[in-house]
Formats: sequence, C-alpha cells, structure tokens
Amino acid sequence: MTSVKEQEAIRKLMVYLQEWDRAHKVARSCILDNFIKSNDGKTEPELELEFSQGASLFLARLTAWLRITYKYSTCLSKLLKSIGIFLSAASGTRYLIEFLETGGLMILLEILGLNHLKEEDKRESVKMLQLVADAGRKYKELICESHGVQSLASFLATSNSAEAQDNVQVLMDSLGHGNPKYQNEVYKGLVAVLPCASPRAQQLALQTLRVMQEVVGEEPAVLVEPVLAVLCSEHLEVQYEAIQLLKALMAREVRPALLKGLVAFLTPPRKKAFTFYPTALCQKEPVLVYIQQAAAAKAIGVLAKESAEVAEELIQLKVVHGLMVAVGNLDHAASQRHASISLEYFVLTFPFVEECVKKALGDTLFQHFMDSPETWYTKIDPVQADELASNTVDIP
Repeated sequence: MTSVKEQEAIRKLMVYLQEWDRAHKVARSCILDNFIKSNDGKTEPELELEFSQGASLFLARLTAWLRITYKYSTCLSKLLKSIGIFLSAASGTRYLIEFLETGGLMILLEILGLNHLKEEDKRESVKMLQLVADAGRKYKELICESHGVQSLASFLATSNSAEAQDNVQVLMDSLGHGNPKYQNEVYKGLVAVLPCASPRAQQLALQTLRVMQEVVGEEPAVLVEPVLAVLCSEHLEVQYEAIQLLKALMAREVRPALLKGLVAFLTPPRKKAFTFYPTALCQKEPVLVYIQQAAAAKAIGVLAKESAEVAEELIQLKVVHGLMVAVGNLDHAASQRHASISLEYFVLTFPFVEECVKKALGDTLFQHFMDSPETWYTKIDPVQADELASNTVDIP
C-alpha cells in the first residue's frame, strides 16, 4: 500500500496534469513559464521527484501538443525549451527515447524548413537536435538517416540569425565527428552551403570543412569549384577562411585542380560575363572577377610560402605570367598589390624567375619593383600596365 504522503503527491500530480489538459493557450503558456523557471537544469531523479515518478506523463503531453501546434508557432519556443529540460536531464536517456518514439525528431527537422516560423523557434529546434546528437553515435546516425544534414545545411544557408547559424555549425561539426557512416555526407552538405548568399554561412561552412579534413578521406572533385568560387566574396573573413581551407587541402589529391584554378583566376577573360553562381552572387563582371583575381593572387602567395613543392608546381602552371597580368590591372588596386607581393616571393626564391621578370620589366621598372613591391604598381603608367597585362613570360 502507498503511504499517505505518496497518495498526496500522486493527487497533486493528477491535479497538475488535469490543469494542463483543461488549459487554453494563455494558461498553458503560464504553466510552461513556471515549469522552465522551476526545473531548468534538473536531473532525471530530480524531475521524477518533482512529478511523483510521473514526469513522463507530462513529457507525453508536451510532445502531443508540439505535434498539434508546431506549424502555428503556438508558444513554440517555450514548448521546445520545456521539452529540452527533459532531453538535457542527466541520466534522462529514457526521456529522449520517449520523445523520439513519438516522432519528435522529424518535427524538429521540419521546423527548420517552415519559413513562417520565427528564428527563435528554429534556434531552439537546433539546440534540441544538438541534445539528440550529444546522446551518442546511433543518435547522430538517426539524424542523418532522417535527412537531417540537408535540413541543417539549408537552414544554415538561409538563416538570418547569427546565433542560430553558430548553433548549426556546432551541430554539423558534431555530426561530422564520431559518425563514420555519415561523415562524408556531412562534408558534402557543408560544400553545398558555399554557393549561398550568406557570408556568415560561407565562413562557418569553410571553418567546419577545414576542421573535418582530419576525419574524411579524399575530398570529392565537386569540392574544387565551390571552394574556388567563394574567393570572389567581398567579405575578407570569407576569403580568409577559404585560403585556410586551401592550405589544408594542399596535401590532398585535389591540389592540382585547385592550383590550376587559382592561376586561371589571375588572367580573367576580357569583356566576358562572369558566370560562377550568378544566383548567389549578384554583382556583375568585371567587379567579381577582379575580386577573385586579387584573392587568388593573395592565396597563391600564402600557399607558395607554405611549400616549395607547391611553389614549383605553380611556376609550371605559368603563375609568373598570371601575376604580372594581375599587376597590370589598373582597374583594381587590390589585384595589383597582392599580385606584386606574391610575385616578389617567386623572384626572391627562384633565380630563374628573377631573370625572366627582370627581362620582361626592364632594368628601371624592375628596380622599382624590388625597392618597394607593395607600392611600385601605383606609379605604373597605362603603357607599362598594358605591357604587363599582355606579357608573354613563359618559364619552362
């Protein structure tokens, strides 16, 4: 037989549950407020004590209301936070299982794709997905099997909330580690984010791709074009992350294709429309190709200084010719500056490059270049610029 004290606790629980069952939207919102305030951070034993060993009964009611109302944003953020208290409770794995068995995972993923919902609601959904992933490998696999990678990548690319995007990055990184069955899918999902219009999303995707290099095998060839394409971003933080990823990829099989692409950007076709990802990048040629030219010149200098082997491969790809073309671009000072600085490295490192460049520039102009590689291009006249742009330097 139960004691009087236990009977009283059960009675209070039943009253509490009946109050929830009879309440309308406003009253339920108040109940959720009080629940969050009183129970945030509690463990499974503490929640069971609070609900007289019947916490699952209240969780079931929260989950049922979520299934009915999630498309209409009825107290959605509070509701997700309340369920999150159960999912995050120490020793509360059974709460997680109960939530997933009632279709909770698919609801969380569907919330991310509902355009009319608030960013706050979607952010809470991502936090709950993180709780699922934190439970272990089989739960990470469950998210991926439910097309979670595509949903998260799409949300990362389109979200207007920096905090939500940061949360997605953490979750994608989590899904990419300790999840060998789906790590390549996570990697490809991040690559798919790169052509998007959000600089923040591009930056975060590039960061996560770089971190994942240690756990993935050889990268797919589809990686090359998107990674190179983001170099036309006006945002320096995106360019920086792209160059850091390129550095990490120099030990991979995609290196020749990446280097070839970088050198090609140094000599953009004149009077030709720029066509990389026109839907995501709205500027028109020549601005984009010049931004890309400058970023490529900068990246080439960074990569060459990292590895003599890479520097020699670049020379074979006619990088010296391309850098001189970029120095002659009077329409874009950044191209001239970065190309000049990178060209200086090749001249100082390889005597045969110095000889060819000196011959092409002439003694006087070459001396100006050597005296001040970061500023000499400001004194180049149109005739000299045209000679640089049409140079025929070809180092065997």
